[in-house]
Amino acid sequence: MKEITQAFVLAAGLGKRLRPLTDELPKPLIPIFQKPLITFALDHLISAGVTRFVVNTHRLPELFQDFFSQNNYSGKSITLVHEQDLLETGGGIKNVEPFLGNEPFIAYSGDILSDVNLEPLIENHFRAQNHVTLGLRRNTGLGAGVVMRNNRIIAISNEFNPDENFDYANVSVWNPEIFPRIPPRQKVSFIPILIRWISQGGRIGGVVLDDGHWFNIGSRSEYLEVHRVISQEGWKPGYVKASEWPQAVAKTADVDPTARLRGYSVVGEHCRVGANAILEDTILWSDAEIASQSQLQGCIVRSQKRASLLPKASFRVVLSAPKKGPAASIATSTSNSNP
Repeated sequence: MKEITQAFVLAAGLGKRLRPLTDELPKPLIPIFQKPLITFALDHLISAGVTRFVVNTHRLPELFQDFFSQNNYSGKSITLVHEQDLLETGGGIKNVEPFLGNEPFIAYSGDILSDVNLEPLIENHFRAQNHVTLGLRRNTGLGAGVVMRNNRIIAISNEFNPDENFDYANVSVWNPEIFPRIPPRQKVSFIPILIRWISQGGRIGGVVLDDGHWFNIGSRSEYLEVHRVISQEGWKPGYVKASEWPQAVAKTADVDPTARLRGYSVVGEHCRVGANAILEDTILWSDAEIASQSQLQGCIVRSQKRASLLPKASFRVVLSAPKKGPAASIATSTSNSNP
């Protein structure tokens, strides 16, 4: 099978629906059990043969520069390309043309977490001699609109037909013939570009990737859900090394009164949460003692029966994770300041 050795990872989104998680971090850098979200995409692509990455940025680009300070990840080259103004998917692809050259590339959204098998996508792209091959999936929650016949996409529309339509799974293979079809320095989705190309005889393929897990980390509820699945099912992608993730949870932790833990924080086992603390989208481990007046918004309690809730502690949108599961923490960014 022919290989594709370069990928464009889209990381320029605003992440508005993930606030407050994204108040201080761009969405692709929010941690999943202490591992930044974008690194799952990079590891997945490395396992498929990619050795060179181009990553676009927009909001808080300096944090990407800090994270990829050596211009590499796991020994693979990383090129950051900043978008001063958001260009959407099509404009983003056009903007990185100078860095991708004349070879095929994979486009992969930096806000998904998945372990689907990418080999059928790459194999079909070359075997069918497609110009573009989209990875497709059913029931992603993004809205079905891709109509396919014999692995060839014949239409992209908003008309829903569950027997024929698929969702774009946010991963695809592109030939460099796409570049002349996108106007430079314009904000444009690649969807109208593909629709026009189909009408002109373009070979736009599709491969259904319904295997494995697929998460679109686009909202706070979806962020909590992926942690629940990891904890409850013991799931982790095969391309992540067993020794590096998930990391062990701290045995003890104290949260000072009036502290505010924002989104991606975790309180350790046997922790004590002081009075008036505010916890947003936080995972609490077993034996947590939560003082009066504390507020928990959209939290996971790993073992709710063992948690001691003192009077007047309030819960909103609480998800109860299982009693057993891998001990892990995402205590990467905790703000101990007054709200």
